[in-house]
Amino acid sequence: MDIIIIVEGKNDRSRLRRLVDDRVGILCTYGTLNTAKTESLRKEVGNRPVYLFMDNDASGKRIRGVLRDTFPDAEHIYTRRGYAGVEGTPEEYMLQQLEKAGLEEYLVYPDPTPLV
Repeated sequence: MDIIIIVEGKNDRSRLRRLVDDRVGILCTYGTLNTAKTESLRKEVGNRPVYLFMDNDASGKRIRGVLRDTFPDAEHIYTRRGYAGVEGTPEEYMLQQLEKAGLEEYLVYPDPTPLV
């Protein structure tokens, strides 16, 4: 794995996995962070670049704050307020945000839907 993206839950990971290749590791906080979980994430990340992609709600902002302290050099990827978290963000918007974070080389673009 070249880089790591940390998300909150397994549904976020599943949604994101469809848009990035296997060189991207996706780790989950499962909505909770304590010292043991934070240390586990730090070990799994190692020296790889980290990207934080959390929901735009109170819980996501709290988790982002903790992870900001744990990974001060992390890049932040944001979803738009009003979307139902990362898992409810349209793929097109997710791709735009991942491109904005400079991750184009890792993206897997869905096949356009053929017109019938």
